[in-house]
Amino acid sequence: MPGERRESVAEQNLPTHAADTMAYQVATDIRALRAFVSAGALARGLSGERVELLTLAVSELATNTLQHTTGGGWVRLWAEPGQLVCDVVDRGPTRTFGRSMPAADSVRGRGLAIVEQICDEVAVLTSAGETVVRIRLSL
Repeated sequence: MPGERRESVAEQNLPTHAADTMAYQVATDIRALRAFVSAGALARGLSGERVELLTLAVSELATNTLQHTTGGGWVRLWAEPGQLVCDVVDRGPTRTFGRSMPAADSVRGRGLAIVEQICDEVAVLTSAGETVVRIRLSL
């Protein structure tokens, strides 16, 4: 995907602008998480169509967290000049991006591929006990 970065760092700079944060721990939290992301993205100037893409990407990442890790996670959302940035953070292993979309008859495995295709940039940042998938969409 154009503009994609993958990083592994002990400490990644956090937003210098105001960031909204929401935690999620169980599947029933996903609906509220989607509303949180949608409202925050709209408030920061992301177009309605792009808000839907961001909400889908965050939903896929959060669902992945709940299915493959323990303890849930949290989302940070903020704007930088020309971009909306969203971190999906959990205590799971590093995600591997760059895979092709699974076959149409596959039961699983589309979530990360979808995120990679609909976001302008995807980066994986790791530190001791924490994995951050940082996604960016142009405003």
